[in-house]
Amino acid sequence: MPVAPDPIEIMDSPTNAYPCHINPDISPEQFIPDHIFIHMIAGTMTVFDRNNAYHLNPGDYCLAKRNHLARYIKRAPENGKFESVALFFDQNFLRSFSKEYDWSTDHTASKDAVVKLDPNPWFESYIRSLTPYRKLKTTAYDDILSLKNKEIVLILLKTNPDLKNILFDFSDPGKLDLELFMNQNYRFNVSLERFAYLSGRSITTFKRDFEKVFNTSPGRWLLEKRLQEAYFLIDKKGQRPSDVYLQVGFEDLSHFSFAFKKLHGVAPSSLVKA
Repeated sequence: MPVAPDPIEIMDSPTNAYPCHINPDISPEQFIPDHIFIHMIAGTMTVFDRNNAYHLNPGDYCLAKRNHLARYIKRAPENGKFESVALFFDQNFLRSFSKEYDWSTDHTASKDAVVKLDPNPWFESYIRSLTPYRKLKTTAYDDILSLKNKEIVLILLKTNPDLKNILFDFSDPGKLDLELFMNQNYRFNVSLERFAYLSGRSITTFKRDFEKVFNTSPGRWLLEKRLQEAYFLIDKKGQRPSDVYLQVGFEDLSHFSFAFKKLHGVAPSSLVKA
């Protein structure tokens, strides 16, 4: 069985993604492509969407919702390793489940990126039952693991029936006001294709509409907007470049520093007040 990526990673979840450990690093891209059931075992994680911060501690359970922009920070426990279990539910699996068990939506769910779930004995028993499978590196047990995925979805629906309005909403994002959408979400490090999809556009239409609205290309606008925000955070808010570069959508500190100096004429470190 392939090891699944971090639960808040932008990269598409792998085929047949099943329970696994995840490592304490920061995702370079910040998009949730599939619903993910997450259980925290050791360490903490904070997930940020545009409006909220969700703090997850050992023992917590949550459902991270697909088609949301989110960045996160994971912290290992003192003298220990960060550890969690994450199960990915792709759309083909959920469509099949919906037909098999006759579940469907009846209203629109909230727009929050993360739904925290109250602990209950069903979740605890389920997590314990995964122990023999969590480090498998073979596909020999995929049929059993597929049943385990069905089991957790049934448990979620029995304990939280309103989750049907999240799990079985198969709609794509509708067309949004592009100026408002980009000004709200430019800090997220995602590809132009992701921005286009979430704004309800093809990549070609996205680029055409973008130039009409902003009179520049998406790539140039994103770079300058992020660097302007970084200047404000360092110069006016007293934050450090090593903290700011991730907040404004850069993956690498050295690249951030190079781009910052090229635009503003000074190194970001020179703005740090003693």
